Amino acid sequence: MQRTRWAVAIWAFGLLTTAVEAQSKAPVHGQRPAKMVVRNVLVVEGNGTPAAGPKDIVIEGGVITQIVPFDPVSAGAGPTGLARGPQRPDGDVIIEGNGRYVLPGLINLHAHLQEERSFVPMARDYVLKLWLMSGITTVRDVGSVTAKTLAYKEASRKGELAAPRIFVYPMFGRAKNEQEARARIRQIKEQGADGVKFLGTYRDVLKAALDEAGKLGLRTAHHIGVEETTAWDDINFSAPGSASIEHWYGIPDAAFKDKTQSFPSGYNYGNEGDRFRYAGRIWREADWTILDKVLDGMVAKGVAWDPTLDIYEAGRDLQRAQSQPAFKDYLHPALEEFFAPNLANHGSFYVNWSSTDEAFWKENYQIWFKALREFERKGGLIGTGDDAGFIYQIYGFGLLRNLELHQEAGFHPLKVIQHATANGAQILGQADKLGRVRVGYTADMLIVNGNPLEDFKSLYQPGTNGNAGTKPGQSGIEWTIKDGITYHVPTLAADVRKIVADARAKDKPAPASAAAVRAKE
Repeated sequence: MQRTRWAVAIWAFGLLTTAVEAQSKAPVHGQRPAKMVVRNVLVVEGNGTPAAGPKDIVIEGGVITQIVPFDPVSAGAGPTGLARGPQRPDGDVIIEGNGRYVLPGLINLHAHLQEERSFVPMARDYVLKLWLMSGITTVRDVGSVTAKTLAYKEASRKGELAAPRIFVYPMFGRAKNEQEARARIRQIKEQGADGVKFLGTYRDVLKAALDEAGKLGLRTAHHIGVEETTAWDDINFSAPGSASIEHWYGIPDAAFKDKTQSFPSGYNYGNEGDRFRYAGRIWREADWTILDKVLDGMVAKGVAWDPTLDIYEAGRDLQRAQSQPAFKDYLHPALEEFFAPNLANHGSFYVNWSSTDEAFWKENYQIWFKALREFERKGGLIGTGDDAGFIYQIYGFGLLRNLELHQEAGFHPLKVIQHATANGAQILGQADKLGRVRVGYTADMLIVNGNPLEDFKSLYQPGTNGNAGTKPGQSGIEWTIKDGITYHVPTLAADVRKIVADARAKDKPAPASAAAVRAKE
């Protein structure tokens, strides 16, 4: 009996010592420890393979240096089942995963670092913290204030700014001829940008610009729109493996038998209502015999596809778009004003939006999904981007919704995660550094409460997308780790809620004094 008491006492002292050590080695929000160990986690690597674990992950200097399979039996599990043993890796900081899932940090290929909407200002941290809160550790900015975004990129690289890693793709703009096109590409390169985004570009100008970009090693993102260029131009003129097509524009257009969509005589592309109404009828006009050749051409040239599935969802279900649970605490009033139906604002197109429009858009999505499945089956590279800041999509939330929509399109959750991680890294030309939980890779990862392979809603913060959890710890990402820096997601979420609450309070008129009320009476 005495021996049993001593054994229990020693065990209890061991638990107390372990608890004290764990407390002293707890991660600190916004800091990068020299050496950190994430213990007892199920790892989804990001390359499409199944989750595996339990494992311990060792991070040193912001890089994954070890991933160690963990056997609680050989490690000496205590009576509580908590593994204890001297052979386990140790560090300056320990995160006890307790069987939670670890994913690579998400990559947003179509982001806009916006600090205003319709000239109404928003705090910079509103966007940056929403991204981190949503598990986004890398963004490709495809249109913002270039000089400012380049400065934020450098501050993020140095760990001086709570922000994802930023790849800057300035807008190409307008060029009248080949000489101007090449000069503009050289200017973008000299600015220190990582790539260039095209929109509304003539074929001869695009050909010269893509050629110059290829020579200078600049990657490209192409929002083709309704114009004379199509996916064939990216296939024919871009450097192999350097280009992505954004949204879907230009892909079905390249597969029309009659070379153009059957627009009504009164159609006006400059009218947002016309533009988006008939964009919802484009896939039904693509000829699949021709489309098959377009997809083959994209695969052969390494032209990737970033479909941004979330950003057009209001077209097929306006009510859902307007009533998202996240709006309650996370919708900035500047965004709210910009989202309201107004043909003067890009994407705020749903003036007189009808059930007929939604029916066309629902059909459009189904054909679009089919094209994406066929593209990947052929070997095509699919990424994820949200284009948030438009059409009822909040930064970060839009990318998480993308994961659900990729699953709806018919992709297995493991492939969906690959789209949002390893594929995104490949599209950025960073496949040897980013997008995977793998030894030698940058320590970008998410520690998740819940099983994202069962339910992508487990990535949202509690109460923001109809998920069951309503309190921290029940669901949501707990930690976003970027470059080995730990960001506590509930803390980020609280910061964003305060930014929104303060902006709403500022917008409210000051209450009238009692004297002023009596005077009016």
